[in-house]
Amino acid sequence: MAGLGLIKVRKVGLTGGIGSGKSTVAQMLVNLGAHLVDLDAISRALTAPGGAAIAHIQQQFGPAFVDAHGAMNRPRMRELAFTDPGALIQLESILHPLIGQHADQHAGRASANQIIVFDVPLLAESGTRWAQKVDAVLVVDCPVDTQIARVMARSGWTREAVEKVIAQQATREMRLAVANHVIVNDGLSLDELRQEVKKLWRLWNNQA
Repeated sequence: MAGLGLIKVRKVGLTGGIGSGKSTVAQMLVNLGAHLVDLDAISRALTAPGGAAIAHIQQQFGPAFVDAHGAMNRPRMRELAFTDPGALIQLESILHPLIGQHADQHAGRASANQIIVFDVPLLAESGTRWAQKVDAVLVVDCPVDTQIARVMARSGWTREAVEKVIAQQATREMRLAVANHVIVNDGLSLDELRQEVKKLWRLWNNQA
């Protein structure tokens, strides 16, 4: 994507593959003063007990996909999505419009001059939908082997389980193709990562 020159950036799309460190970068941006709109958190709320998506999920997939507490049965849905790509498309057709509505509501709570960061795990997969909503796209990038090692260490997943998730996400090349800015989060200490984030923050605010 083209460079941003000295244009004041107000809306940023943040994305990265599982295990890239995207959530860590998001929190660092919040600490600098950004207003975070976390699409994963919105999705979880929509699929929690009483969430706006639950009735639609039950109607589309059946009562077995809603657990005893009234939330989406995530293990069952994950298993179905791994074996039936069409099921994932059906779920996304339910969730994406609702997520978009709630994301706009969350963004509306930002103060007048506050940078809004949309944390969008599937930004690259969404085509131009999110790219048209933001002034800049920041990709947190790292090699696939690093993603796998991090997720196995923090979640206790098997390598095969992590690889399945990665296979369902955009490739590194797809994410990099939509990026205005890239942070390569491989081998960086937390302080080094924080310095990279601060550089972008100063750029977005037209600071030296």
